[in-house]
Amino acid sequence: MRSMLSVKTGWMIAVFVFLDLVCTGLGMGVPIFCILFGFPVGWCIARRATARPSDTRRILLDILRGAALTSAVTFCVMALLWARCVVMLFDPGADLANFGIPMILYQPVASFVGWLVLMIFISPFLQFLMTLFGSNSALLWWLSSTTEERVV
Repeated sequence: MRSMLSVKTGWMIAVFVFLDLVCTGLGMGVPIFCILFGFPVGWCIARRATARPSDTRRILLDILRGAALTSAVTFCVMALLWARCVVMLFDPGADLANFGIPMILYQPVASFVGWLVLMIFISPFLQFLMTLFGSNSALLWWLSSTTEERVV
């Protein structure tokens, strides 16, 4: 754990970008694994934020910045992956019904728009929330373990 906390921030970001790309590939363009990857990333962000002594405001600000960075990376990857499909909305000959996405909204165009919004905008936001959840879980775990040491 100490070696992970001593790694430079630039290297940690590079490793995260690589693993985020791997998670995107595992989900075949659907960022479900990126969202789930947000929990351990949030845990690591919280551990790095609490490694050096500082005030609570600074720790929470570091966690929020880290979660925003993870979400921004996933947003960029999803935008690169799915934004090229937006052109299909304006092509009258595009076969949206057989594109391979679920027809949840019963209309091919509405389902396609919903799918693109889900992939490009909502999924990075869900990863942001999962990263914050992992960070807050780590903070609560760390706080409860330090409280037990003080009581005993």
